[in-house]
Amino acid sequence: MNRWGLNKKNSVGPVSDLIRKCTPKTLEDWKKYYFEKVHPEEYLEELGKKLYVKITEVIQYEVAEVTEKDCIDYIKDVVISRTFDGYQTEIQTIYGQLQKFLGVPIKPAPDEWDRLYNVDFFIEVKDKYIGLQIKPVTFEHTFEDYKWKEMQETTHKKFQQKFGGRVFTIFSVKEDDKKKIKDPEVIDEIKKEIKRLEKM
Repeated sequence: MNRWGLNKKNSVGPVSDLIRKCTPKTLEDWKKYYFEKVHPEEYLEELGKKLYVKITEVIQYEVAEVTEKDCIDYIKDVVISRTFDGYQTEIQTIYGQLQKFLGVPIKPAPDEWDRLYNVDFFIEVKDKYIGLQIKPVTFEHTFEDYKWKEMQETTHKKFQQKFGGRVFTIFSVKEDDKKKIKDPEVIDEIKKEIKRLEKM
């Protein structure tokens, strides 16, 4: 589906936005809305037929060409290389952009801080710490807002009680294949928190 773009906006519409606009209570509500306002059911059937042709003709031929070594190399690439590349991109976003704007060292948080406080990185100010949580902008829509905010508030409050500094969530957004900070105003908030802790 991904390969031939059959699930892209130009094929099926901006479904994430559409379902929010529809606010369905049941699956039937959403199905009715989609088929009446976006595309008729026959349209999706045609896409399904197109996918079937691709799988039975193109992919079937390609699968016959796949070797065991190809599969081993692919698994290693996904688990090792791509994970590292993603991590490096995140590090570059944080270390590059935030350190440049703030002018202070930013360090990766211990694993247990991620589990206990939802903190990925931290800034040390005297004997206190400021927590930083980095999320891709799509993460905002993966939880119901109130549940996500409630969970964050609880863990971030525990962090502040223990380490003295606030926790800031920074959303990263991809523009022209580069990650940038979606909410640059958070930088001023972090600067204020650094000054507050320096005075303590």
